[in-house]
Amino acid sequence: VQLQASGGGLVQAGGSLRLSCAASGRASSSYTVGWFRQAPGKEREFVAAINWGGGRIDYADSVRGRFTVSRDNSKNTVYLQMNSLKPEDTAVYYCAADPRQPYYSVDNYNYWGQGTQVTVSS
Repeated sequence: VQLQASGGGLVQAGGSLRLSCAASGRASSSYTVGWFRQAPGKEREFVAAINWGGGRIDYADSVRGRFTVSRDNSKNTVYLQMNSLKPEDTAVYYCAADPRQPYYSVDNYNYWGQGTQVTVSS
């Protein structure tokens, strides 16, 4: 499975961005997909996850209520809509697929995309 994250950029605090994670390869639409982020000097952290059918979704407390994860399996794409962005959301955002449990652990994912930079200015 290959993952391609895109949609990052520079935005002012309070603004919005939508990230996309396009998947290709065998059974790519059947995997749980997670979003993670890594700020400079910090460890990679869980942001959100969505199962293959979209019926099970979870968020980190730091983004709940501001970020929304969704997927379109007909396009093999998972989205992360980020609203009310804050400077502390600045990081490289990664999508990953096919986790063992627990899905919020960085170490449990088999496939990773290359990351997309999100910068939120104050």
